[in-house]
Amino acid sequence: MGHNSFGNAFTVTTFGESHGPALGVIIDGVESGFKIDREALQAQMNRRRPGGNPTGTKRNEIDELSILSGVYEGYTTGTPIAMILYSTNQKSTDYDHLKDVFRPGHADWTFFKKYGIRDIRGGGRSSGRETSARVAAGALAMQLLAKRGISIQAGTVQVGSVKTENRNWDEADNVMSCPDRVAAKQMIALVEQVRSENDSIGGIIECRVNGVPIGLGEPVFGKLQALLSHAVMSIGAVKGIQFGSGFACASMRGSECNDQRTQEGFLSNHAGGILGGISSGQEIVFQAAIKPTSSISRPQLTVNTNNETTTLVVEGRHDPCICSRAVVVVESMVAITLLDLYYTAFGKN
Repeated sequence: MGHNSFGNAFTVTTFGESHGPALGVIIDGVESGFKIDREALQAQMNRRRPGGNPTGTKRNEIDELSILSGVYEGYTTGTPIAMILYSTNQKSTDYDHLKDVFRPGHADWTFFKKYGIRDIRGGGRSSGRETSARVAAGALAMQLLAKRGISIQAGTVQVGSVKTENRNWDEADNVMSCPDRVAAKQMIALVEQVRSENDSIGGIIECRVNGVPIGLGEPVFGKLQALLSHAVMSIGAVKGIQFGSGFACASMRGSECNDQRTQEGFLSNHAGGILGGISSGQEIVFQAAIKPTSSISRPQLTVNTNNETTTLVVEGRHDPCICSRAVVVVESMVAITLLDLYYTAFGKN
């Protein structure tokens, strides 16, 4: 895995900046002869695109996905697939006031200290817009996994103090992708309240994976939960992750936490579908904590390039809550990881 690449048998390399002319991804290792559903690819892009969700940013990008290589007459050729998204609605002047100051909560300061230069236009490579390229790759990976009977679904289960009471995943067709219609309405109301206060709020995204065969992952450094954690934690907004019962295991006894098994199968799933770093055949379940959006239109203390304390109000168009648009990004990184491991373990047949 390189600085901008992820995976081994199924390798994803993203490129482009938030306010550059385009973002894209090169995918290597895809099997040949697979019929791509272009409409399904675009549908996934629409779930993440700026302006595509009323609870998100007011920046409006079409994010129409173009495939430049690796596909002939709708079928994969087995050669690298290049996909690109052209940006059409940047307002880079919104960031002119950031030339000599660092935004609180962002990578501005660390990026500048590491490289000696930074792209002030939305954060460049450190922007959440980079994840659009991941979604393009993940959308393809999900189609390839579906062929193998593996499905991935994520949704928002908490925003601020609002938590879901139910897990009715057929109700997750709302703007928050929340599996509880009542909680979804409360979440939306809270997000709009936070927006009106020029603030932001965080939440929790839950992901469930079904159909994963027994045997993905390795027992030591290549544990499945470790690899999934790497993938999900590489999303800038994610600050924590837990599998199955997660941190609740710390207050449980072994007699409660162990997933006992009979000839009919497991009696519980506190482990979240992974035992000893290897998929058990059960549903894989994890939750990811999403931080509040760092860009808020409220005065905050920071420093400038001369290390002088100053006050900054971040201007521009930003999400008051990242959860609604991050759900598909989580699904995509899970899909990329699982397809890479599936190819490694079972080949491309």
